[in-house]
This record gives sequence, C-alpha cells and structure tokens, in this order.
Amino acid sequence: MSREKLEKLGLKLPLFPTTSVGSFPKPDYLVRARSEFTKGQIPEKDLHDLERKATAFWIEQQEKLGLDVLVDGEMYRGDMVAYFAERLPGFATSGLVRSYGNRYYHKPVIAGEVGWRGPVTVDWWKYAQSLTKKPVKGMLTGAYTIMDWSFNEFYPDRRATAFALAKVIRQEVEALIAAGCRIIQIDEPALSVRPEELPIAIEAMEFTTKGQDAYFITHACYGEFENIYPGMLDLAVDNFDLEMSNRDLDLLELFRRHPFTKDISFGVVDVHSHTNDSAGAVRERVEQALTILPKERVWVDPDCGLKTRTVEEAVEKLRSCVTAAKSFRNASATEKKS
Repeated sequence: MSREKLEKLGLKLPLFPTTSVGSFPKPDYLVRARSEFTKGQIPEKDLHDLERKATAFWIEQQEKLGLDVLVDGEMYRGDMVAYFAERLPGFATSGLVRSYGNRYYHKPVIAGEVGWRGPVTVDWWKYAQSLTKKPVKGMLTGAYTIMDWSFNEFYPDRRATAFALAKVIRQEVEALIAAGCRIIQIDEPALSVRPEELPIAIEAMEFTTKGQDAYFITHACYGEFENIYPGMLDLAVDNFDLEMSNRDLDLLELFRRHPFTKDISFGVVDVHSHTNDSAGAVRERVEQALTILPKERVWVDPDCGLKTRTVEEAVEKLRSCVTAAKSFRNASATEKKS
C-alpha cells in the first residue's frame, strides 16, 4: 500500500492529504521583474531575490491554509518543458509556438546528445523546504512530455529520445533524494496524446523511478484517458494526480469498469474558472470519488496548476480543498468512534 510506503519514508499524512499541483500565480512585482530582466533592465540577482520572496510568500500561504504536502509554486519557472531544456546540454530553442489560449513559448529543439550538468531544481527545493516543517514536493517534467513537446533533430526515433531524457531526469531524481526530498512529482501531461506510444512513456518512467527511495506522483491533465486506461496504471508511480472537476468526474466511470489501483490526487476545483467552486460542489465531488475509491487512497487538490488565476482566486480554491478534506477526515473519525 502506498500509505505504508509513505510511513516508511517517515511521512505520516492524515486521511485525504491536501496538496497543490505545482504552479501558483506570480505576484505583480515578480511579473514586472521578469519582464524587466528580459529587457536587460535589472540584474539577475534582483530577479532571483524576488523569486525567493514570492516562493516564501506561497509557502506561508500554504501553511496558513493548512495544506499537508506543499509545493514551491514555481516562481522561478516559465514553461514546464522550456525551463528544463534551457538548462540541459543538447537543447536549442525555436521561435515562439502557441501552447494554449493566448500563451506562447519557445519550443525546445533537441539538437545534440542531451545531458545533465548538475541539479536543476534542487536548490529551489532546498530553499522551499527550509521554510516549512511540512514535506515539499520535488517538481519535475517527465521524459516523455519533454520529448513530445520538443522538436527532435538528433535521435533516430521517439523511443530513443524519451529514453535519453529518462536518463537525465533520473539523475535529477537522485539529486533530489540525496538532498532529502521524499515526495517527487513527475508531470506527464502528454501521456494520452498518442495512445500507441503509451509503452514508451511507461518504459521511460520505469527507468526514471525504479529503485528510487521516494513516493512518486505523476500529474496528467486534460487528456483522453479512455484511450489509455487501464494501461496507464502500469506507469511506475504511486499516485496519479488527475483533473476531475473540469470534466464532470467522467473518469469515475472508467474506474468503475476497471478498478483504479493507485493513490489518486483527485482534482476537486476547476482551475480554469475564475469563480471559486462552492463548498457543496467540492464536497459532492469527494463523495462521488468515495463511491468507487477507498478513502485511504484519495488525496485532495485542484485540477491543475493555479498559475492562470489571480493570487486571491488561487488562495480561495486551495481553501476549498482544505475545507473539504478536513470535513471528510472529521466524518471518518466520527465513524471510527461509533
């Protein structure tokens, strides 16, 4: 059982652990600073100091709200793939490519052999963890998604590309674990894009996580999971973080037909809405989850990252997650006594 694994790692989490997917909105002062840095108007040290300030702000907010497993908020990142590509040998950068909505990013180009010079995320994880006694997740992008969201001009095929990247991400995992990180999230939003390539994604993740002493979560959202379920359960992770609310919990029907065998971070608030989900709606979503999933395996969080919301909207959506989780914990405690 994954709960037993957590305890072996020294992590005693309550029922319905609360967390967030990863990204939070950047405060206005940081948005300005990132723009000024791009224009050469401020030095990198000034930007770095403000990124640390924003990270501390979000750790404090999560502490105040009562989340159980925290994230650093990714104040120092832009795009989830480009961030790593810019720091790994073997990558070049293309022009702007549309990501979603009116958001664009510089799509990476694999122009040579990819490699790992040293830790990419460890210093940020160590800083965030130094601000709290609660566990902070390590946050990585998976090999398959980096491969799928990059142009490949070097490796002979997609499998070879994904496997080369898996070797790199494994080294980052090892560095996080050596630093003391015990919960690591490896995002794979491209997981369901090409169902025929699911074996490649599974092989890459197994190489990344096999034999590693940590609890692994993968976040995959807004996909056509009916095309890869239940095969996706073979991914070598302990917990799937899935968007549920935006799709009206339709994945539960898949789970009803074939049992979901992992822990699940169950998205109970829609991050694409500016309106906060009502307490009743959030509670009903958890109740629906518990008709199919054992309570010992259910985590509570938003559908996806909150970086597209305002700071105030993000805080309220996190508050809804915590309120719901505490309500169900109290109900379980009452049942146990009676």
